[in-house]
Amino acid sequence: MTTSPIWHPFTQAKTAPPPLKVKSAAGVWLTLENGHQVLDAISSWWVNTHGHAHPAIAEAIYAQAKTLEQVIFAGFTHDPAERLALKLRQKLPDRLEHVFFSDNGSTAVEVALKMAYQFWVNQGQKRSTFLALEGAYHGDTFGAMAVGERSIFTQAFQDLLMTVEFLPFPATHWGDETVEEKEAQALAILQQKLEQNPQKYAGLILEPLVQGAGGMRMCRPGFVQQVVNCCQSRETIVIFDEIMTGFGRTGDWFACLKAQVEPDIICLSKGLTGGFLPLSVTLCSDRIYQAFYSEDPLKTLYHGHSFTANPLGCAAALAAWDLMDQAEPRFRSLEALHLSHLHRFQDHPLIENYRVTGTIAALDLQSDRPGDYLTPISALLRERSIAKGVLLRPLGNVLYLLPPYCITDEELSWVYSIIHELLAELPRMLA
Repeated sequence: MTTSPIWHPFTQAKTAPPPLKVKSAAGVWLTLENGHQVLDAISSWWVNTHGHAHPAIAEAIYAQAKTLEQVIFAGFTHDPAERLALKLRQKLPDRLEHVFFSDNGSTAVEVALKMAYQFWVNQGQKRSTFLALEGAYHGDTFGAMAVGERSIFTQAFQDLLMTVEFLPFPATHWGDETVEEKEAQALAILQQKLEQNPQKYAGLILEPLVQGAGGMRMCRPGFVQQVVNCCQSRETIVIFDEIMTGFGRTGDWFACLKAQVEPDIICLSKGLTGGFLPLSVTLCSDRIYQAFYSEDPLKTLYHGHSFTANPLGCAAALAAWDLMDQAEPRFRSLEALHLSHLHRFQDHPLIENYRVTGTIAALDLQSDRPGDYLTPISALLRERSIAKGVLLRPLGNVLYLLPPYCITDEELSWVYSIIHELLAELPRMLA
């Protein structure tokens, strides 16, 4: 029986080991209650872009707390939200003109889905089906679950999820000789659907370039370009879920910039505040916005949260944004650094499908249960890596790195040396 009243996420309390208590953190390092230090190689679920307890973000939150900590955002506004909206628009494609605030990634996706669906309702059209990609993960609220891969995360709620049609995702890796064939197949299916039922689909949602929780599966920018062009040429709304890929993760400020495309709607969170406070935004084109801009109250987007555009979160995001300018050389160069280390694994008998996009590196451990989130390999490697001083959290048999940008070359090299040790111990762990 548990001794704590806390119900932890993604955790079977009856079988999981006791949670590790973190007492403090600085940069890439977490300090546990027993004094053991652990390098956070996954940015604490991908949110911590600039390192833990960064003084510039902490100071910004402190200064804002002395002035305005919270105010209802319906009928009111404030400087931090207005400044942040303008900052985001300066870097994102010109098409994305309007900024809607919420408080987490799943909710940013919910807002995007509601925008896309109601866009058509407000024009007297009934488009009730969404398109998504196989292997996708967009969050844990109901709409977000529906447009994600059916998995253990959604199994209990199958009967409650809306209808979604899934397209193949042409995941690729080094030496993939079938990638063009996979891309052509996926695009042919998409084109056929849109040509046969041009008024059926409310929109298409995808994680551009990298599917995160689905296994750090990566696709090529050219495929993303063709998907967007195919949809927009047929007036189908394109939603980019950049909850994970935004803010430098793919080697550019945003994946849409790296792929050189302009979605109709984009969802951002995670790195938005540098990992300090919950905050998210959904940006949309003026075409989407104008469908809601009306004297008819029924055309209003009736969505909001108590902490919408929280001033403290906005202040943290503004400070994190300023740090992005300083971090740009780093997030643009990490891909080459990852590649230099991964080449040492090229002929390793236990791993395959090496892949890198920007600051994200991933490889597959050979397994008789590939794609199985519950494979024992994941828990074993997580436990052993923490014991060795590195926080890794494999996605099933997928081992990946997604560190804060402040990680040094020496620290990253050390992380890869720990992965070498783990691979050497793996056969014994599984015996």
